[in-house]
Amino acid sequence: MTAAVGTDSTSPHDQLPLLQVIVGSTRPGRVGLPVAEWFVSEVAEPGPFDVELVDLAEVNLPMFDEPRHPRLGQYEHEHTHRWSATVARADAFVMVVPEYNYSYNAALKNAIDYLYDEWHHKPVGFVSYGGAGAGTRAVQALKQVVTTLRMVPIFESVNIPFVAKLRTEDGRIEPTAAMSESAMSMTAELARWVEPLSGLRNEAGLRNGAGLRDEAARSSTDGHSRRVRRDLLSTRTGTGVEP
Repeated sequence: MTAAVGTDSTSPHDQLPLLQVIVGSTRPGRVGLPVAEWFVSEVAEPGPFDVELVDLAEVNLPMFDEPRHPRLGQYEHEHTHRWSATVARADAFVMVVPEYNYSYNAALKNAIDYLYDEWHHKPVGFVSYGGAGAGTRAVQALKQVVTTLRMVPIFESVNIPFVAKLRTEDGRIEPTAAMSESAMSMTAELARWVEPLSGLRNEAGLRNGAGLRDEAARSSTDGHSRRVRRDLLSTRTGTGVEP
């Protein structure tokens, strides 16, 4: 599922840049989904981006099964083509990540490893959550991966300690003031990086998000995109407290 929140446009020149918020955890009962939904509702409107919520549990990629290196872009499987189209149309990312054993989870690494050029020269921020460590060790491990893919991890981040204490009875996240301030600061910094990195993508002969989104609107290549109103996000609930 890709839930988009923001401004609908008919021309790439009219579009805001697209921020994809990727839910890294795929476990039943994960807290990552309500954390991501909170973040989207916090930064979507008014803001410098159109925002999409991309849930890896619904993207449902198998363990990497392409016979050729992703840098070639010669994909054989339909699930890879759909995932490529989804990531390629983004201008920036926020990865919502749990911490597993001093690092991040396998489903997120698998999703990253499927692609190559689609990630290049795009800024990325992190929302991490956990216990006392707030998932920060997962973020440090991820930064080594994303820089290898020529992404730019920004300094600003949202780190949520003791996340289970922030769950409401209906499964939503009740943010602290510090969380909200951090979310807005990180989003503003991501927006500052979009234009200069777009220039690098052009120099490298890579296509930018606006034109690809215009094509996707005509062809529906990704197969799991739909637009929702921001106010609907507050009605969605999760279950359990696992990451």
